[in-house]
Amino acid sequence: MATNGVTGALRALAFSAALAAVWLAASVAPVNAASTIDFLAALSDSEMDEFRAWKDARNVFNDRTDAYWDAVEAKRQGRRKKRTAKIPFEPTDYVMSLPPKYTGPTLSAELAKKYYSFVERQKTAEPAQQRELATVADYLEAAKRVYNFTPERVSEREFKQRYAEEAHALGLSKEQVVRVYALETGGNGTYDMQSGIHPIKKTGRAISSALGYAQLLDANSINELARSGETFIALLNRKLRDPENTPERTATLKRKLAVLKRMYANVKRLPFEWSVQQRYAKTDNGMGIHTLNIDADIGPMLQAMKLRTLKDTAAKQGRRSLTGAELELMNLAGPMTGLEMMEEPGASAPTTNFFARRAYYVNKMVNGLTGAELQVELDRRMTQSITRPGAQEFADAFDRLYARRSTAER
Repeated sequence: MATNGVTGALRALAFSAALAAVWLAASVAPVNAASTIDFLAALSDSEMDEFRAWKDARNVFNDRTDAYWDAVEAKRQGRRKKRTAKIPFEPTDYVMSLPPKYTGPTLSAELAKKYYSFVERQKTAEPAQQRELATVADYLEAAKRVYNFTPERVSEREFKQRYAEEAHALGLSKEQVVRVYALETGGNGTYDMQSGIHPIKKTGRAISSALGYAQLLDANSINELARSGETFIALLNRKLRDPENTPERTATLKRKLAVLKRMYANVKRLPFEWSVQQRYAKTDNGMGIHTLNIDADIGPMLQAMKLRTLKDTAAKQGRRSLTGAELELMNLAGPMTGLEMMEEPGASAPTTNFFARRAYYVNKMVNGLTGAELQVELDRRMTQSITRPGAQEFADAFDRLYARRSTAER
């Protein structure tokens, strides 16, 4: 028995370096040598052989996966250069295969239980430090502190009505807007909904800064304000001149206008570059701007303008008509990338070519599809979600708007 124990310990020492790679592959905190040895020393000879075979196979698979994504990134860089030079893409500009799938040996149920139990103990002993994402409460606090601004809240029905009016004025259709809403929010989203948090129960955890009906990222808010701030200011001035305004309404609009002008002046001082806007969005000044999405007057303008910007981008590329699914494809993947997926050869290329590695695996909806297949999937999910109460309420807002305009034209 003593001899077997010594042998097991020696084998554990020899194998400890290999196990360290396991922790890295599993994205867990580093473990000390003694705990690694303790785990391995507890394995029988047959379990050690099984574990080594599994780990070796996983290493080969991980190397193949890394090589695949390196090739994807190289192709992406090549397409960027071609786009800048206005050279059409060819099938050879894409990786036309899907990521490799693991087909090697697996751990037996008993060994897997031991291994993953050990991994969980390590996580508990040395928990990984995770950076919490900002939430709506954080954005609101920043807006109050920096700009002395608190967004005006209204009912969902009223917000949707105002959104429909702004969208219609910008040339967006009911079909486009409501289907994007249905996909982005599951058909029941609220105007202060943040990605990852249930809009009604308020449970869950923020997984991004995406906010509102069109799920604008914090950097999108900066981008749209920098691009269209003068338009937003003009629209607020028009609301301010409404002769039916009460004194309270006039005072509220004046305060909003002053805040909006200050925010616009701040973003106009920045270079109009996405990377710069991304960094600014994480500052207190930028976080405060993100709350414009929630305001009853500015939010509908901002969110509708984001969709109009996508539509304008498509028009400049010769695509003057967009379905709801096509608009959402641009919203999901980025304007130019979305357009790339609508045309051959991008339509036939796997979606790995259009998303970052982590984003591809996190967003299960895009897995295993081509650009064309993703568009079909978006449309299917829209059709499924458009029957839900929030989407129906949004559709009703457009119907009321059309009915009023029809009556006024008679």
